[in-house]
Amino acid sequence: MAIDLLVRGVTLPTGGRVDIAVGEGKILGVEPAIDAEAGEILDYSGCLVSPPFVDPHFHMDATLSHGIPRVNRSGTLLEGIQLWGELKPLLTHEAVRQRALSYCDWAAAMGLLAIRTHVDVCDDRLIGIEALSQVRSEVRGYIDLQLVAFPQDGLYRSPNARDNLLRALDIGADVVGGIPHFERTMEEGRRSVSDLCGIASERGLMVDMHCDETDDPLSRHIEQLACESQRLGMHGMVTGSHLTSMHSMDNYYVSKLLPMIREAGVSVISNPLVNIIVQGQHDSYPKRRGLTRVPEMIKEGILVGWGQDCVLDPWYSLGSAEMLDVALMGLHLAQMTSESDMRKCFDMVTTENAKIMRLDDYGLEVGASASFVVLDAADPVEAIRLRPDRLLVVAKGKIIARRQRVRSELRIPGRPESVDRRRG
Repeated sequence: MAIDLLVRGVTLPTGGRVDIAVGEGKILGVEPAIDAEAGEILDYSGCLVSPPFVDPHFHMDATLSHGIPRVNRSGTLLEGIQLWGELKPLLTHEAVRQRALSYCDWAAAMGLLAIRTHVDVCDDRLIGIEALSQVRSEVRGYIDLQLVAFPQDGLYRSPNARDNLLRALDIGADVVGGIPHFERTMEEGRRSVSDLCGIASERGLMVDMHCDETDDPLSRHIEQLACESQRLGMHGMVTGSHLTSMHSMDNYYVSKLLPMIREAGVSVISNPLVNIIVQGQHDSYPKRRGLTRVPEMIKEGILVGWGQDCVLDPWYSLGSAEMLDVALMGLHLAQMTSESDMRKCFDMVTTENAKIMRLDDYGLEVGASASFVVLDAADPVEAIRLRPDRLLVVAKGKIIARRQRVRSELRIPGRPESVDRRRG
């Protein structure tokens, strides 16, 4: 097979310098030195190569809508939900599509090539699902986009949510979502988990629920989610997102809960950028961080990833497609600052998130899809520290973004040397 692209001298996240050969959309070789002709040869000696960044938790139907029709002045989750309710009647198919495509351009430039987006299905028009189904087709050549049918106002709390969710799945949503803690009662929340998992099981689909995104330690719907995953044999297909109530739960109860989550094969997504903002808003001091028990879950053997959640929308007035910002905030909040923990945080925005999304052909192995990113950094820890330029982004065998490597100089009076001080 002919080599279309040969990338020389890059450093793997696990260490070791290699060349990567690409042909017909696949990785043909990952070896220390590949002696071969190629359509294009690029030398990035000493730079970090990574599989694509992956965001398993996002809201693309709302992204880039900040300020429409107003801003969230309190910064609370509930005002964000109220504001989204005001924005929904103003949505049009083309506006959702254009904002989503703009965000996908940002993502592609940053090497973020797989995104799972929750899409509100409580609007009877299903504009979000229809618009993002079109976007999914438009970007499939470079971004893998998964759509979650998400009854954002509550499966039972919103009158037509259940019927709309089924319609969204018929249109082509990939994953079944839910928000049990936003139902009117704990009992309705519990029933919604069982109902939604049953729908997913019947259709052979994955589940990803906003679960216990609250400061209330009595919000324990993750227990029901783990129970349903075990009962229905959905090991590896179920995800609980947020789980912020766990930061306030009784430690004895958590010691029972974590093994249940692991045994049920439920993965977890934490969203540090947004939850540090919207959680703990009712606290004075001490003030909770709004993060679930990430280090304890990892130690238990639970699959955990970091998610972006929001960018410039009713809940979050900041953000970008920079998953290394997410990893950086996550490691600070979770106090994961050892060398191995920081490398784990890099994995949590790449390989671990890919496992959560059950992506096929992902990775830097021969035979995998030729999708990867070259960063102007030496290793994963430096990448998180610097959030460096993406020098090259390859998606399914095609170069979709590249940037010249920039050398910066610092000249201090009285010192003759000229050096790049970023790396200390």
